[in-house]
Amino acid sequence: MGKVKGRMDESILVCVYYGPNGERLIRRGHQMASAMDCPLYILTVDPRPLDDMDAAKSDYIDRWRELADQLEADEFIIRDNESRPTAKVIKQVAHDRNVTQIIIGQTAQSRWEEITKGSFMNVLLREITFVDFHVVSVARSIKHDVEGLFEKGLRAYLTDDGDGFRITFNYTKDARFEGIFFKETGTDFNNGIFKFMHDGKMCQVRITDDRVEDPSLVSCKIDV
Repeated sequence: MGKVKGRMDESILVCVYYGPNGERLIRRGHQMASAMDCPLYILTVDPRPLDDMDAAKSDYIDRWRELADQLEADEFIIRDNESRPTAKVIKQVAHDRNVTQIIIGQTAQSRWEEITKGSFMNVLLREITFVDFHVVSVARSIKHDVEGLFEKGLRAYLTDDGDGFRITFNYTKDARFEGIFFKETGTDFNNGIFKFMHDGKMCQVRITDDRVEDPSLVSCKIDV
């Protein structure tokens, strides 16, 4: 697998778990890697050894491996019999291969759904500070019927400017919350969803033209 790439300052890691979304994520990663002419890696993590996996899961792995060969991915990585938390495994793989962008998916059919519930995404945000995240939706929505594909989940902050909260991508002394901003596809402005931790809960607020749209529509109350 793999060939000489034009850009080695960028590289993409696709994280797949069992289910029908894996192939879509891999193809999405291939599209991005082809457009950027950069390396593509595919990773799957499982706490059980390969020999203990059932036929269905083994079949998924075989299909992903075949697709990785077909698309000339640089490496198909299996981390089986893994006792470490998934986020730490992703972090190590990303660091070892100089990954700059990670593709993850939402599905209600596996534990990768934790990403959209917030807990897993928050762990990734804390563990991996050197990459951009791309979240691909399976059911055409993430939480609260937010439709479509959200490119480049970026580290961002909510700052209090006296008239409410504004999103910014640089830390300042006025920053009140740190999280990830998912910009809506097809908009030139900062419109989308901002996810952040507050009082041990994952919160979600809609951003319109850089500002919190309506605190009453937030999935958990902002209390400062």
